Amino acid sequence: MAFVALILSLFVAVIGALGVASPARLLRVVRRFQTPRGLYFAAALRLVLGVALFFAAPTSRAPEILRLLSVIIIAAGLVTPFFGLERFRRLLDWWSARGPGFVRAWAGFAFAFGLWLAYALIP
Repeated sequence: MAFVALILSLFVAVIGALGVASPARLLRVVRRFQTPRGLYFAAALRLVLGVALFFAAPTSRAPEILRLLSVIIIAAGLVTPFFGLERFRRLLDWWSARGPGFVRAWAGFAFAFGLWLAYALIP
């Protein structure tokens, strides 16, 4: 499970790096999830990451923090399908309307978060 968590953590970092380098490209990637299938796929990714983090936490550098984050990520994965496509579209439009600096800032957070998760998972 730690390997799955590590791969998904690095995936989060790569997506964040993409957004820092090219906010418009990140928005194009995220807009591909604006379908029922995409919403369920995003929910599944969150659930897999959350479960993987939960089981990898005991052997990590920050077991308590990873376990807490895993519960939050699992909860986010469970609520994602109920968020709805229309709300997702409105949120994405609002997010992109704030400009590339705003997108870069959030992407920078995702980049740092993904790298921190990877660091925490390596014993």
